[in-house]
Formats: sequence, C-alpha cells, structure tokens
Amino acid sequence: MVVFAGQGDARRSMALLWHTTEPGEARTGPGPKPGLTVDMIVDAAIAVADAEGMAALSMRVVGERLGRTGMALYTYVPNKSVLVDLMYDRVLAELPTGYEHEAGWRTALTSWAEDTAAFYVRHPWVLQVSQARPVLGPNEFSTLETVLRILGPTGLEAETLRSVVAALFNVVRGAAKTIAESRQAPAATGVTDEEWWHDRSALLAELAPDFAERFPMVVSLEGGGEQGPGDDGTPFLERQARKAFATGLTVLLDGVEAAVSRAAG
Repeated sequence: MVVFAGQGDARRSMALLWHTTEPGEARTGPGPKPGLTVDMIVDAAIAVADAEGMAALSMRVVGERLGRTGMALYTYVPNKSVLVDLMYDRVLAELPTGYEHEAGWRTALTSWAEDTAAFYVRHPWVLQVSQARPVLGPNEFSTLETVLRILGPTGLEAETLRSVVAALFNVVRGAAKTIAESRQAPAATGVTDEEWWHDRSALLAELAPDFAERFPMVVSLEGGGEQGPGDDGTPFLERQARKAFATGLTVLLDGVEAAVSRAAG
C-alpha cells in the first residue's frame, strides 16, 4: 500500500501544516467551544496507524478513538488525505535535529542514519508515504536541514549533495522496511520465520537437486547461520537487514569520502 501526499486541497493542507489557520475559528456565537483540536486528531490518527497500520486508518476509526463520530472531525481536518499529510509531518518531529560534529561528519551521519532507521521501525506506516511527492511540512524540511548541516563541512556542491541525501534515505528506508516487515510477517501469515525457511529449504533441495551447480555464486554467499530467531529472539530477516544496513551505510559513506577527496583535489 502506497500513499501519495498532497492529494487534498493544497491551500488548506499547507495552512494546516504550517499552522497559519485555526480550523473551526468560523464557529462564533453562543454555545460550547469546540472540544477537539487538530493536534488531538492527528495524535489519535498516529496512534491508530502505529497500532493497526495504515490500512486501518479512517476518519471513523480516529473519531471513535476520540469518542466522536468521523463526521465530527471534518470541521478540523477536511479529509483523510490531508490527515495523512499532517500525521507524517507531525511524527517526524520525533527525530533529533542536533548532532555533535567534533568527531567529524561521518560519525554524525552514522548516528543520524541509525536514529532515522529506528524511527521508521517504530512507525512503519511512515514508509508507506511515497517519497515521490513530499509533504512540504516544517518537520520534513527540518529533517532535510539536519542532514544537510551534517554534510555541510564536506564542501560538496549542491547537485552532489542532493544525490547523496537521496541515496542515504534510500539505504535507511530500505533497511527499516525489511526490519519492520520481518516483525510483521509471523503475525500476518501465521508462520514463523523458522517454519517458513524449514519448509521451503526442504522443498528446494527436493525439486532442484542441481541447485548448487546452477547457482554457484548464490551458494557461495551462504553463511551457514541459523535461519530462525537469534538468541535474543531477533528474526532472521531482521538480523540480515541490520547487517545489510551497516554494510550499505559504510560503503555509501566510503563513496562520500571519495567524492569529498576528489572535490578537494
């Protein structure tokens, strides 16, 4: 499931993101003041997405969480598309914005990548919001500003920096997506990783007895490790994803260092 940002009314959505309007302010005159706020609705929606996933999100479900009907929310948030924009930008506020630079940009960037990957794993629904069209909210820009401040001392030109930042997000999001999905798979399928690998490995050996001859390079990558949970209960795919994340990040940062050296030379 992929969700594209910015599908609602552009002016209303951007005004809510940047807090330049107060929904419901037109409700003047006698009677009780509105009992909801945009912040309350967004927080409730994030709680729903964290607990049940993006597929469970609806104005009705969010309303029920707040003890209201779904229709009661439309005074504050015009539709679900705008709500997703607000959720996405709000939850990004969890990410740290300050990193120590004394140890150099590479150390700071490694810490940023680890923090960001952990953030995505905590909120896997965020990974379903497509990067093709940014939300353009303040916290999204703050996230980008943080990365660029870390990379500032490299002296790389703007075009190269854009590519480096895009590559960084791809590495971090890709690893976090695999980790999150490895945690979701047993509950979603009713089959543990250990059961899944055991059944299919046995079938592969039976149905493709010449596998090693046909795919020798693939076989050479086998580490012989257990494909079930680790000693700490970490799923096999999560362990592999974490290793891939560490290696991929190291290789990418090596490349950035090489680009910095070329630019300096």
